[in-house]
This record gives sequence, structure tokens and C-alpha cells, in this order.
Amino acid sequence: MATIDIPEGRVEYRAAGPDNSTAPPVVFVHGLLVNAELWTRVADTLADRGIRSYAPDLPLGGHRIALPESIDLSPQGIAQLIINFITALGLTDVTLVANDTGGALTQFIADADHSRIGRLVLTNCDAFDQFPPAPLGMLVKIGRDPGRLRALMTSAKLRFMRHSVLAFGGLARDPLDPELTRRWITPLLSDANVRRNAADFMRLIDPQALLDVSTRLHRFAKPVRVVWGDADRFFPVSLGRRLSAAFADATFVEIPTARTFIPLDEPVGLADEIQDVSRAAPRQAGAAHPEARPLSGGDTPAGSPHVPS
Repeated sequence: MATIDIPEGRVEYRAAGPDNSTAPPVVFVHGLLVNAELWTRVADTLADRGIRSYAPDLPLGGHRIALPESIDLSPQGIAQLIINFITALGLTDVTLVANDTGGALTQFIADADHSRIGRLVLTNCDAFDQFPPAPLGMLVKIGRDPGRLRALMTSAKLRFMRHSVLAFGGLARDPLDPELTRRWITPLLSDANVRRNAADFMRLIDPQALLDVSTRLHRFAKPVRVVWGDADRFFPVSLGRRLSAAFADATFVEIPTARTFIPLDEPVGLADEIQDVSRAAPRQAGAAHPEARPLSGGDTPAGSPHVPS
């Protein structure tokens, strides 16, 4: 992990792929209570294809470096932090790839300052007023208080608890690596300032704000790929199709059997979609909206569960 200083503070990130890549750079945006490791296998697959990527640890609970109490930790504030991260690295024509809560953050970016963004890839994520969807809203309500958040994470020390259907286990199709999920919760357990960062973010989530943004997503005229697992317990396919339709130039791709954590369930298939949309040119005004298409069975291999490193 490398670090970079931006106006909000110091941020850790993982870079993968060749420095001299001529392909558009990829920046990954993870969701609540996880970190950049969610993207490891996708990033490594892209690196093997000559594509450079950057995966920051955002202040959403899985980060190891706490940010100052004075910064704006609202979803809009974290969206600005991501823009500042991209700017500090000097990146342009970025392929911004998001999952879960990160999808909501990316929609705020699309609505605000997307001058350095060339295209979006949105996987199963919050959209419209589903921020978060039931029953994850209960987790967010509990997490608004740092003390209750610590109690919740203390119960998650037990593997069967954090891999249960109402925790990380409900977000993935394949068995999760217990060491990975332990690393996700360790900062919350060990650092009061990390807990404060996460609690501040959860307290500032406003479903109405994301719903308002959705009315303006059609103004984002650059290519968008919405890649959705059809076995998601929390973000149904209908939500993904509706999100895709909100953009002016979007293609919807349905991935059979995948759940929320597509980067873990189907990393190669997701890498294929990222690489493909990076080649896409913006659709001309007046052109027909792209039809949804499924990801064919031959696009992703059936393999053993991946254990991120």
C-alpha cells in the first residue's frame, strides 16, 4: 500500500499495473465497512492486461489511517475526497468503478465534478432512495453511534457472525476468506478515530440527497456500464435496470448467480466489462439507448472461490 496526501488528509491506496500503460487508468470505489482489498483480483487481472489501476482505502470503516474530525464525511464530502485523490495522482480520462455504497458516492461525483472521469462502471450499489436498502438500513442506524458500532464489530469477531447472511456472508456468493473479513473489521475495533469517521459518514447519509441526484444523472453523457449480479439479496436486478435507464449512454449487463460483491464473485467477468467500456466512445445525441445484455456463460470461468491477498 502506498500513501498520498490530499486536502482531507493521508489516504492509503493500492496501485497495480504498468506505470507506462496507455489505457485509461482505473480508480476503484469500495463501499461501507470494507477496504481496497475488495478489488485485488480485478485489479490484478487488469494489470495482466496492461491496465493500471488505483484502489484507495476510503474513510468508511475499513481504513487504517483515520482522517481528522474537521473534514466533511458526508457522502458528498467523500465524493469530493475521491475527486481530490484522482487530482493528486494527476489522472485524467479515468474509468471509475464502484460497488455497494461506493456506487452512491460515484453518482455524487457524476453530478458534481466529473471533468477527470471518462466513463463509469457501476456494480450492485445504492441508487435512488435505496441508500441503503432494507435491511441494511438497520446497520447504518446502529453505526451512527461509535459506541454501538464498536459493540457491533465486537460481535463480528466471531467468524460465523461476520459471515452470516445479515453480514458479509449475505453479500457474496462464494465463501469469504475469514482473514480478509477480519482485516475489514480490525480498524473499527482498534482505533476510536476510525470508528468516528465511519459513524460520521453513516450519520450523514441522506436517501433524499441521492434520489435528488438521480434526476440529473442523464446529464452525464459519457459511457456507463451497469454490471449487476442477479442473485443479490439486497440490490435487485430491477434497481440496476432502473439505474442504467437514468443515464444517457448506459449499457446494462446482468451477471448470473453473482451477488453484491461482484469483485469477489466474478472478478474476471468484471475486468472484461471494465476493459470493454474503456474502449467505448460516447454515444451521439439522439442515438437509441443501448439494450440490456446478459454476460454469456463463456465470459467468466467457473472456478474455486478467490482468496484475496
